[in-house]
This record gives sequence, C-alpha cells and structure tokens, in this order.
Amino acid sequence: MNSVLGVLAALLLLVFFDRLFPATAARLALGLERGRSGLKRHTAVAGSFTMPYLEGGQGEPLVLIHGFGGDKDNFTRIARFLTPHYRVIIPDLPGFGEASRDLNADYSIAGQVENICAFLEQLGLRQVHLGGNSMGGFIAAQLAAMYPDRVASLWLLDAAGTRAAHNSDLLKLYLATGELPLLLCSVKDFRALMHFVTHKPPFMPNSIWRTLVKRAVGDYPLHKKIMAQVTASPLLETQYSAINAPALIVWGEEDQILHPSGAEALHLLLPNSRVWMMPGVGHMPLLEAPAKTAMDYIDFRSAPAD
Repeated sequence: MNSVLGVLAALLLLVFFDRLFPATAARLALGLERGRSGLKRHTAVAGSFTMPYLEGGQGEPLVLIHGFGGDKDNFTRIARFLTPHYRVIIPDLPGFGEASRDLNADYSIAGQVENICAFLEQLGLRQVHLGGNSMGGFIAAQLAAMYPDRVASLWLLDAAGTRAAHNSDLLKLYLATGELPLLLCSVKDFRALMHFVTHKPPFMPNSIWRTLVKRAVGDYPLHKKIMAQVTASPLLETQYSAINAPALIVWGEEDQILHPSGAEALHLLLPNSRVWMMPGVGHMPLLEAPAKTAMDYIDFRSAPAD
C-alpha cells in the first residue's frame, strides 16, 4: 500500500512540476527522449544560418528533414529505432526550431535545398540517405533532383511537392483565404492543429505543447511569409520528368493536410520507388506509428534493389 501511495505522490509531483515550470520540464523531457534515442545536440553554421541538429548512431548517414512548423525533435521518437542501424542526423531548418531566423531570407523550397547542402558541407558529408516529412519531403525530393550524386536514397513521409498532394481541402482553403491550421496565431489554435496533423495524437506532456505553442505563436509573422514562399515554389512535376533515386514513399491514409493521392503522384515521378500506405495514420507517421514506420524503412533499406 505504501509503495502505491509513493508512486501516486511521485506522479502528482511530476504533474505539478510539468505545469508550474513548463520551460524546465520541457527541456528535461526532451533531454530524456533524446537520450533514449541515442541522440546528442550539436550546432552547425550553414551560410548565414545557425542550424542546431541532433545526431546519434553509427553507419551510413541518414539525414531527416522536418516539415513546416516542425523541428528536429519531430524525429526524436522514431530515431530510437533507427540509431542502431544508421548514423542519424536531424537538423532544424532555418526559420524553425532553434535555428536562426531572418525575415528577409529565401525560405522557398529551392532556398532550403541550398541550406541543407551547406549544412552537409559543414559536416563533411558528400552523399547521404535523405528523408523528409511534408515540406521536408518536398525539400528532400528536390535536392535529389538538383544534386543526384548527393542522395543515395529517399524516404518520403507524406511529402508535399505534387499537384495531387496539394489537392487537399485544407490547402485549397489556404489558397482561397490565407487561413491554415499550421499557422498558429493564438494558443487556442494548437488543439485544432493536432487534430488536423495527426489522426490519433500521440501523448505529449503539457510542458512540451505549451513551449511549442509559445514559439509558434511568436513565429507567426515569419511563418506566414515562409508559407507563402513554399506554396509559390514550383511543383516537382513541373520541373522534372523523373527523379531516379531509390525511394520509399510512405503516406498516412487519414492525412488531412496533404491528399493521400500524392503517394501515387510521387511514385510516377520516382521510377525506382515503392509505396507504403498506412491505414489509421494521419500526416505524421513518424509520430503516430514510429516503430512500424521505422521497421518498414529498415526493410526497404535491406531489400535488394529491383
């Protein structure tokens, strides 16, 4: 009985600490999650930007690029299943996370491709396996098209960049009105964001979401400008007839941000690709089903080439 009461008391203390000291609690929680995944934080300077990044594991380098409004820790949970196999590197894109910001910078897809290339140069990486979610997938695919010798393979998770993917009700609403749940202008918008981004929202401590909301609301003017640059970027099929890198295309069937028909559109553009559709998963398989998503990728990497 005493042991049960002790556990309950400890849980209550954790809840109070999480709510009373959210910044400290968030930092500790992220530190624990990163440690569990074998990741350590580092910083690189790429061009005019400072780009903090997470790194862990050994083997061939796997560079993962987060989506719009996200940051490097979007991949922290799934990295636990990847670091035993690969050297995992996850940067904050300029304008997001802990990376530096410049209201006058080029945040278009092509601009972010150059930022990632500068980041790879700083780390001395000539060729990498490249993955990305949403906008990060658009950046990864375009980098593979622009600099094919730098990309050994692609892992595209609900990737933006095709006409079919952008044919979602939410993006059509944004183009018509300028309103989008990914652009947070108040704290109350966060619940709606999680509803649209994930089919089954993963557990997130109160301190984490409060910290993320505070940063996102503060970034609203910059992120509104970045979103305009991203949506004005040329779509992949208008620039390239084919992207030849071996690729695994993953899509949550319940994605409300980017239409799931984008998977087939990417498959047509990437002749050496395989497609995995994930039932019961939304826009972020890396958060909603990290173990399954990682295992599918490991199988893809270990399978013989077609």
